[in-house]
Amino acid sequence: MASSDDMAAVLLRGKHRDDLPLADYILRKTQYLYALILLTAFISGAAWYSVVNSKKQEDQVQSTIKGPGGKPLPITKKKRSRADGDRKIGPGFGRTAKNVFRYLAFIVFMTYVASAGFMFYHAFWFEDPYHWSNEGLPWAGEWSVVHVTGTLFFYLYILISLFDWRKGPNIVHFIVWILGFAGEVVMFSTTAVAAADCHFFRSVRNKGSGKDGNCVDYWTKIDLVLYFIRILHLLALIGVFSLAWIRKARGADDKKIEEAHPAESTPLLNGHRWSYDTANGQLANGQVPNSRETNGREVNGRRSRGRTISNAHKTPSFPKKEEPAAFYRPEKLPHKTWWEYLKGYSLFFPYLWPKDSVKLQINVLICFILVLLQRLVNVLVPLAVKQVVNSLEVVIKQVQAGERLSMDNFPLKDFVNLGVLWILQGQSGLLGSLRSILWIPVSQYSYRGLTTAAFNHVHSLSLDFHLSKRTGEVLSALNKGSSINQFLEQVTFQVFPMLIDLFLSISVFYTLYGPLYAEINLVDTCWYLYMTIKMASTRADQRREMTNADREEEAVKNDSISSYETVKYFNAEDFESKRYQDKVAVFQGAEAKVQMGMMMMNICQTVVFNLGRIIAALVCGWQCAMGLRTTGDWFMVVSYLTQLQGPLNFFGTFYRTVQQAMISGERLLELFKIQPTVVDTPHAVPLEKDFQGHVRWNNVSFAYDRRKPALRNISFECLPGTTTAFVGESGGGKSTLFRHMFRYYDCDEGSIELDGRNVKDLTINSVREKIGVVPQDTTLFNESLMFNLKYARPSATDEEVYAACQAASIHDRILSFPDQYNTQVGERGLRLSGGEKQRVAIARTILKDPRIIMLDEATSALDSHTEQEIQDNVWNIGQGRTLLIIAHRLSTITHADQIIVLSSGAIVEKGTHDELLAAKGRYASMWEKQIRAERALNVALQAQLKAARALRKAKMGMKRNSEGAIASYDDLESSGSLSGTGSQGHGDDTHTSSSSSDAESSHSGDHSSERERK
Repeated sequence: MASSDDMAAVLLRGKHRDDLPLADYILRKTQYLYALILLTAFISGAAWYSVVNSKKQEDQVQSTIKGPGGKPLPITKKKRSRADGDRKIGPGFGRTAKNVFRYLAFIVFMTYVASAGFMFYHAFWFEDPYHWSNEGLPWAGEWSVVHVTGTLFFYLYILISLFDWRKGPNIVHFIVWILGFAGEVVMFSTTAVAAADCHFFRSVRNKGSGKDGNCVDYWTKIDLVLYFIRILHLLALIGVFSLAWIRKARGADDKKIEEAHPAESTPLLNGHRWSYDTANGQLANGQVPNSRETNGREVNGRRSRGRTISNAHKTPSFPKKEEPAAFYRPEKLPHKTWWEYLKGYSLFFPYLWPKDSVKLQINVLICFILVLLQRLVNVLVPLAVKQVVNSLEVVIKQVQAGERLSMDNFPLKDFVNLGVLWILQGQSGLLGSLRSILWIPVSQYSYRGLTTAAFNHVHSLSLDFHLSKRTGEVLSALNKGSSINQFLEQVTFQVFPMLIDLFLSISVFYTLYGPLYAEINLVDTCWYLYMTIKMASTRADQRREMTNADREEEAVKNDSISSYETVKYFNAEDFESKRYQDKVAVFQGAEAKVQMGMMMMNICQTVVFNLGRIIAALVCGWQCAMGLRTTGDWFMVVSYLTQLQGPLNFFGTFYRTVQQAMISGERLLELFKIQPTVVDTPHAVPLEKDFQGHVRWNNVSFAYDRRKPALRNISFECLPGTTTAFVGESGGGKSTLFRHMFRYYDCDEGSIELDGRNVKDLTINSVREKIGVVPQDTTLFNESLMFNLKYARPSATDEEVYAACQAASIHDRILSFPDQYNTQVGERGLRLSGGEKQRVAIARTILKDPRIIMLDEATSALDSHTEQEIQDNVWNIGQGRTLLIIAHRLSTITHADQIIVLSSGAIVEKGTHDELLAAKGRYASMWEKQIRAERALNVALQAQLKAARALRKAKMGMKRNSEGAIASYDDLESSGSLSGTGSQGHGDDTHTSSSSSDAESSHSGDHSSERERK
């Protein structure tokens, strides 16, 4: 009689092919490989289908948007509705056809449920359980158990997919059904042949049917019937799918015939041209086909201006909330395949790979080697545990038999090996820690490259983006570089190693313990991964809602803190607090939904994984009790499965991280898709170094919105060294004109010339280098005054800075500060008054030394004395330079070489001050109104002064009121609102609450009090 060890060896190795008839050998191998072949075909087919489908769409819809590095960006697709068109490969199906497929697949699945039920019913009730258990395997043989249980779970997933995939079966199902049909035919035929031979049943079951010469017993007939039913239903599935595909092909042929013989299809009263060359009913960036521009908005950062759009550049419909098309905030997770995500995220790979550092590349290579060593350690640890347990078991038996424990029989070496492996194992082990240390500079390189590219891209965008952006959302998108970096690091050093661990564990189980243990591990892993992906994907929209709520919270917080003074002006602290609390509540509500989903998924993951571990431990324990396995084998099986729990649990966490990274990276991708609307043309050349400053506008027209032009046929000329002033009511086009001069925008019609060259033929940087701008609203960096002044020309010396500040009448003021030129100006320069900021801006422009100086109400925040002093300096500095001035105080531009009056984007008058007054037109009317307003203000001030003096003489009123009246008069007098009104202060600013104005008022009040006491 064979020993237990010999029996175990036979069970592990199986019989050689020569010991079985050919039909029996083919049947056994087919049953072994049937489920594995179907699973492999399904996974590889699904991957191939998603890649091919994505490539077909890329062939039809080409993205013209380039990201950093010149790589094309992926198209933007919104989540498609269920009513979208048919798939590209294979036929589409209606509700009835889908139900037919589900019914047929359900019958196939139930036949395997029946096979499993009959198998175990036969084994436990018609056979002696303890008889077959002595062999360690069920009555039917290991190959049959593996085949029935593995295929049952596979067809269960196929059935679920037919309910889960909204478009019904596809080409992948078709391939699986063909392979399944072929396998069922082979197993049916070989079972019939083997039954007729009788050798198979007698050698395996060791029991006949009770009828001499006839091995086709009741159970074999059941198997053959179930095989036959599966063959019929699989054939029906193949036939229905094939008929639908043939029908689609015939429909395509009929369509081609119709296209070859077109009929009248364009309505006589509809002259619009519609195009149908779309992908899935969508155009580039996934928008609805529409060849008509409806509102003149931008398409991926480029304006259409109402011009004719070709089929290759359709105008997309726009997302909600009027956001730019390339930076929309999708409320649902975009319908993208893994291949589309991989193609999109490949944009980031050049920034992540250290191509400029050989040292970092060596670090990457060493990290990959360490990862492979970690995988080897994970394989060796359970083997070492088995060796220790078996050695201890032997030692325990020896001690119980009376032998003395000594170093000779104690397995110290096995313990040392296990300890060394434990030290090396895990992410926190020696190998993992060394890998993490080597990866630190690589990770920093990747983060630096990606965030810098995003930062530079935002700065490269044109003004139209920055005027409409929400700063909080842009900053949130820029901060996603760390998420993408972390995501790719997890893919490299955790996901791929996890897949290797799973493959090695299944291979080890198959090699050491047979296909039954490998199947338990494989089925448990597949269902664990499927359940994790399914549950996480169903909550993807909840996670998207949470992300959007987080962005809204950040945007409100940023806006409120940035508008600190406005909040205080209106005592709106409670309102802002309530507004922020509401956004926090919305975020927390969405976050709670996501966390509840995570907890439910964790529970399901634990149940599924432990079911597989319990079954494997039970089977191995049963075999250990029968003497077919050692105690060390049981510990090794449990140790392997426990060791897999970490990677599998991480996959659940990682899949959520992947979703979050996809959403974050998608936001950054959308930001990269926004392109500047003003760029250098391929033939652009730099502006000449001897640029004279000759400006000519030729019939320039421009519109932010084509329904309302901003500039209309603007033509004028500025000779070098002359001064041109622009006046007119607000919204007349003055600021738009300046923005075109600085090339924030390009004109729609006409041309702007500098020294006879069209600005579109010149590089943007060279044009901006020759132009200095003093804006009406000056923004300074939260740095020192010296930093802000040298920002115009970092190479400037301190003496040049001092000279520029003296020309701007700010030098003495800066010297009065405690830290002088090292004074910190605060956020956006808020620690300075409005007049001080404008003088700093003027000094900065003077330091730049441009050929053209543009002043946009540059002295609006100054008192009249300081304004006159600065203007005198500006006129002196402007000698030989072209000056362009926007002014509302007409008295400041009377000596300009030409004054251009703008109204509604058009030039209504042009000439010198005297010429325009003589013309008695719009300019003369504006001048007369300002003179009358100044005279009326003078009369009012004089009356107020007389009343205040009368009150003091009569001692009517309280001392505080008297001082307040005098102070109010002094404030008005020092404001410099009237042309020619004097001011006792020097350089005091009055449009903002500056310290100089307060000091002057206080000084005047002190004199009044002193006179009253006298």
